[in-house]
Amino acid sequence: MRRQTQGALLLTLGATLLSISAFSATYVNYVRPGFRPLIIAAGVVLAALGLLSVAQEWLGRADAHGTGHGHRVAWLLAVPVFALVLIAPPALGSFAAGRDDGAPAPLRTAAYRPLTGGQVTGLTLSEFIGRAYTPSGLSLAGTGVRLTGFVTLPRTGRHWYVTRMRISCCAADAFAMKVAVEGAPAPKENSWVEVTGTWIPWKHGIPHDYAAPAMTAATVTAVQQPAEPYE
Repeated sequence: MRRQTQGALLLTLGATLLSISAFSATYVNYVRPGFRPLIIAAGVVLAALGLLSVAQEWLGRADAHGTGHGHRVAWLLAVPVFALVLIAPPALGSFAAGRDDGAPAPLRTAAYRPLTGGQVTGLTLSEFIGRAYTPSGLSLAGTGVRLTGFVTLPRTGRHWYVTRMRISCCAADAFAMKVAVEGAPAPKENSWVEVTGTWIPWKHGIPHDYAAPAMTAATVTAVQQPAEPYE
Protein backbone atom coordinates (compact mmCIF):
# COMPACT_ATOMS: atom_id res chain seq x y z
CA MET A 1 0.00 0.00 0.00
CA ARG A 2 1.41 3.41 -0.94
CA ARG A 3 2.00 6.00 1.74
CA GLN A 4 -0.52 8.28 0.08
CA THR A 5 -3.20 5.58 0.24
CA GLN A 6 -2.43 4.95 3.90
CA GLY A 7 -2.75 8.65 4.57
CA ALA A 8 -6.05 8.79 2.74
CA LEU A 9 -7.41 5.97 4.89
CA LEU A 10 -6.26 7.66 8.08
CA LEU A 11 -7.81 10.92 6.93
CA THR A 12 -11.08 9.19 6.06
CA LEU A 13 -11.19 7.37 9.39
CA GLY A 14 -10.48 10.57 11.29
CA ALA A 15 -13.15 12.45 9.34
CA THR A 16 -15.64 9.65 10.05
CA LEU A 17 -14.99 9.83 13.79
CA LEU A 18 -15.43 13.58 13.71
CA SER A 19 -18.64 13.32 11.69
CA ILE A 20 -20.31 11.00 14.25
CA SER A 21 -19.07 12.86 17.32
CA ALA A 22 -18.32 16.53 16.62
CA PHE A 23 -21.02 17.15 14.01
CA SER A 24 -23.74 14.68 15.06
CA ALA A 25 -24.84 12.52 17.98
CA THR A 26 -24.49 9.19 16.16
CA TYR A 27 -21.70 8.15 18.52
CA VAL A 28 -24.22 7.58 21.34
CA ASN A 29 -25.34 4.44 19.48
CA TYR A 30 -21.99 2.90 20.36
CA VAL A 31 -20.57 4.50 23.54
CA ARG A 32 -21.62 6.57 26.53
CA PRO A 33 -21.94 10.35 26.01
CA GLY A 34 -18.93 11.00 28.25
CA PHE A 35 -16.62 9.52 25.62
CA ARG A 36 -17.37 12.30 23.11
CA PRO A 37 -14.23 14.39 23.85
CA LEU A 38 -12.01 11.32 23.44
CA ILE A 39 -13.62 10.39 20.11
CA ILE A 40 -13.22 13.94 18.84
CA ALA A 41 -9.58 13.99 19.94
CA ALA A 42 -8.92 10.65 18.22
CA GLY A 43 -10.58 11.94 15.04
CA VAL A 44 -8.43 15.06 15.05
CA VAL A 45 -5.23 13.06 15.56
CA LEU A 46 -6.04 10.54 12.81
CA ALA A 47 -7.06 13.27 10.39
CA ALA A 48 -3.86 15.20 11.11
CA LEU A 49 -1.69 12.10 10.60
CA GLY A 50 -3.52 11.37 7.36
CA LEU A 51 -3.00 14.89 6.05
CA LEU A 52 0.69 14.76 7.00
CA SER A 53 1.18 11.44 5.22
CA VAL A 54 -0.60 12.63 2.07
CA ALA A 55 1.40 15.85 2.10
CA GLN A 56 4.71 14.01 2.40
CA GLU A 57 3.85 11.79 -0.56
CA TRP A 58 2.68 14.76 -2.59
CA LEU A 59 5.89 16.65 -1.92
CA GLY A 60 7.99 13.67 -2.92
CA ARG A 61 9.48 12.98 0.49
CA ALA A 62 7.76 9.62 1.03
CA ASP A 63 9.81 6.49 1.42
CA ALA A 64 10.38 4.94 -1.99
CA HIS A 65 10.15 1.50 -0.40
CA GLY A 66 6.72 2.11 1.16
CA THR A 67 5.19 -0.93 -0.53
CA GLY A 68 5.19 -4.54 0.55
CA HIS A 69 3.15 -7.30 2.00
CA GLY A 70 3.40 -5.92 5.52
CA HIS A 71 1.45 -2.81 4.54
CA ARG A 72 -1.57 -4.85 3.47
CA VAL A 73 -2.63 -4.81 7.11
CA ALA A 74 -3.26 -1.10 6.71
CA TRP A 75 -6.31 -1.92 4.61
CA LEU A 76 -7.93 -3.07 7.84
CA LEU A 77 -8.28 0.63 8.66
CA ALA A 78 -10.98 0.74 6.00
CA VAL A 79 -13.20 -1.77 7.84
CA PRO A 80 -14.52 0.61 10.56
CA VAL A 81 -14.96 3.32 7.92
CA PHE A 82 -17.15 1.08 5.77
CA ALA A 83 -19.07 -0.09 8.86
CA LEU A 84 -19.85 3.44 10.04
CA VAL A 85 -20.43 5.10 6.67
CA LEU A 86 -22.02 2.37 4.58
CA ILE A 87 -23.80 0.30 7.24
CA ALA A 88 -24.25 2.82 10.09
CA PRO A 89 -25.30 0.31 12.77
CA PRO A 90 -28.21 1.63 14.87
CA ALA A 91 -28.47 1.50 18.63
CA LEU A 92 -29.03 -1.95 20.10
CA GLY A 93 -32.68 -2.94 20.21
CA SER A 94 -35.03 -5.87 20.61
CA PHE A 95 -32.76 -8.31 18.74
CA ALA A 96 -29.96 -7.84 21.29
CA ALA A 97 -32.39 -7.68 24.22
CA GLY A 98 -34.03 -10.95 23.18
CA ARG A 99 -30.69 -12.71 23.46
CA ASP A 100 -29.91 -11.34 26.90
CA ASP A 101 -30.71 -13.53 29.90
CA GLY A 102 -31.72 -10.55 31.99
CA ALA A 103 -29.84 -8.21 34.28
CA PRO A 104 -29.23 -8.98 37.93
CA ALA A 105 -31.18 -6.87 40.39
CA PRO A 106 -29.31 -3.58 40.91
CA LEU A 107 -27.67 -3.15 44.27
CA ARG A 108 -28.46 -0.04 46.28
CA THR A 109 -26.45 1.46 49.11
CA ALA A 110 -28.73 4.44 49.75
CA ALA A 111 -32.47 4.98 50.00
CA TYR A 112 -34.40 6.20 46.98
CA ARG A 113 -36.10 9.57 47.11
CA PRO A 114 -39.77 9.45 48.11
CA LEU A 115 -42.26 9.40 45.25
CA THR A 116 -45.06 11.91 45.23
CA GLY A 117 -48.45 10.31 45.52
CA GLY A 118 -51.28 11.36 43.22
CA GLN A 119 -49.08 12.09 40.21
CA VAL A 120 -47.13 10.15 37.61
CA THR A 121 -43.35 10.12 38.13
CA GLY A 122 -40.92 9.46 35.30
CA LEU A 123 -38.34 6.81 36.20
CA THR A 124 -35.54 5.08 34.39
CA LEU A 125 -35.97 1.34 34.03
CA SER A 126 -32.91 0.86 36.25
CA GLU A 127 -34.53 2.83 39.07
CA PHE A 128 -37.88 1.10 38.64
CA ILE A 129 -36.22 -2.32 38.87
CA GLY A 130 -34.06 -1.19 41.79
CA ARG A 131 -37.11 0.05 43.69
CA ALA A 132 -38.97 -3.20 43.00
CA TYR A 133 -36.07 -5.15 44.52
CA THR A 134 -35.54 -2.87 47.52
CA PRO A 135 -36.59 -4.82 50.65
CA SER A 136 -36.69 -1.82 53.00
CA GLY A 137 -39.97 -0.43 51.70
CA LEU A 138 -42.57 -0.56 48.96
CA SER A 139 -41.77 2.80 47.41
CA LEU A 140 -43.57 1.88 44.18
CA ALA A 141 -46.77 0.63 45.77
CA GLY A 142 -49.82 2.51 44.46
CA THR A 143 -47.72 5.20 42.76
CA GLY A 144 -48.12 6.08 39.10
CA VAL A 145 -44.88 5.84 37.11
CA ARG A 146 -43.81 6.55 33.55
CA LEU A 147 -41.23 4.40 31.74
CA THR A 148 -39.73 4.94 28.29
CA GLY A 149 -38.16 2.17 26.23
CA PHE A 150 -38.52 -0.05 23.20
CA VAL A 151 -40.87 -3.00 22.88
CA THR A 152 -39.58 -6.54 23.31
CA LEU A 153 -41.85 -9.51 22.70
CA PRO A 154 -41.25 -12.73 24.66
CA ARG A 155 -41.17 -16.15 23.06
CA THR A 156 -44.09 -17.21 25.26
CA GLY A 157 -46.39 -15.49 27.74
CA ARG A 158 -49.24 -13.01 27.81
CA HIS A 159 -47.25 -9.88 28.55
CA TRP A 160 -44.63 -7.89 26.67
CA TYR A 161 -41.66 -5.86 27.87
CA VAL A 162 -40.69 -2.23 27.84
CA THR A 163 -36.92 -2.43 27.54
CA ARG A 164 -33.83 -0.26 27.68
CA MET A 165 -30.23 -1.33 27.15
CA ARG A 166 -27.76 -0.28 29.82
CA ILE A 167 -24.06 0.16 29.13
CA SER A 168 -21.04 0.74 31.33
CA CYS A 169 -18.62 1.71 28.57
CA CYS A 170 -19.85 0.85 25.10
CA ALA A 171 -22.43 -1.23 23.24
CA ALA A 172 -20.22 -4.31 23.59
CA ASP A 173 -21.00 -4.59 27.34
CA ALA A 174 -24.71 -3.73 27.07
CA PHE A 175 -27.38 -5.70 28.90
CA ALA A 176 -31.16 -5.43 28.83
CA MET A 177 -33.28 -3.83 31.54
CA LYS A 178 -36.84 -5.16 31.15
CA VAL A 179 -40.17 -4.46 32.81
CA ALA A 180 -43.13 -6.69 31.97
CA VAL A 181 -46.24 -4.79 30.85
CA GLU A 182 -49.72 -6.17 31.49
CA GLY A 183 -53.17 -4.83 30.67
CA ALA A 184 -52.35 -3.41 27.23
CA PRO A 185 -51.87 -4.98 23.79
CA ALA A 186 -48.29 -5.23 22.58
CA PRO A 187 -47.18 -2.52 20.14
CA LYS A 188 -44.89 -3.32 17.23
CA GLU A 189 -41.65 -4.94 18.35
CA ASN A 190 -38.67 -2.59 18.62
CA SER A 191 -40.92 0.50 18.53
CA TRP A 192 -40.30 3.10 21.25
CA VAL A 193 -43.12 3.72 23.70
CA GLU A 194 -43.91 5.64 26.84
CA VAL A 195 -45.84 3.52 29.35
CA THR A 196 -47.65 4.91 32.38
CA GLY A 197 -49.07 2.65 35.05
CA THR A 198 -48.43 1.10 38.44
CA TRP A 199 -46.10 -1.57 39.73
CA ILE A 200 -47.49 -5.05 40.37
CA PRO A 201 -46.16 -6.18 43.78
CA TRP A 202 -44.46 -9.54 44.05
CA LYS A 203 -46.94 -12.27 44.96
CA HIS A 204 -44.55 -14.16 47.20
CA GLY A 205 -42.05 -11.48 48.16
CA ILE A 206 -38.85 -10.54 46.37
CA PRO A 207 -37.72 -13.57 44.31
CA HIS A 208 -34.36 -15.18 45.00
CA ASP A 209 -33.64 -15.60 41.29
CA TYR A 210 -33.85 -12.54 39.10
CA ALA A 211 -37.15 -11.94 37.34
CA ALA A 212 -38.30 -8.83 35.51
CA PRO A 213 -40.74 -6.82 37.65
CA ALA A 214 -44.16 -6.08 36.15
CA MET A 215 -46.50 -3.12 35.84
CA THR A 216 -50.13 -2.64 34.87
CA ALA A 217 -50.36 -0.19 31.98
CA ALA A 218 -52.79 2.72 32.07
CA THR A 219 -51.58 4.27 28.80
CA VAL A 220 -49.10 3.28 26.09
CA THR A 221 -47.95 6.07 23.77
CA ALA A 222 -45.65 5.78 20.77
CA VAL A 223 -42.60 8.08 21.00
CA GLN A 224 -39.43 8.76 19.06
CA GLN A 225 -36.19 7.11 20.08
CA PRO A 226 -34.49 9.41 22.62
CA ALA A 227 -31.28 11.20 21.76
CA GLU A 228 -29.48 8.93 24.25
CA PRO A 229 -30.90 5.43 23.66
CA TYR A 230 -28.96 3.74 26.49
CA GLU A 231 -29.20 4.12 30.24
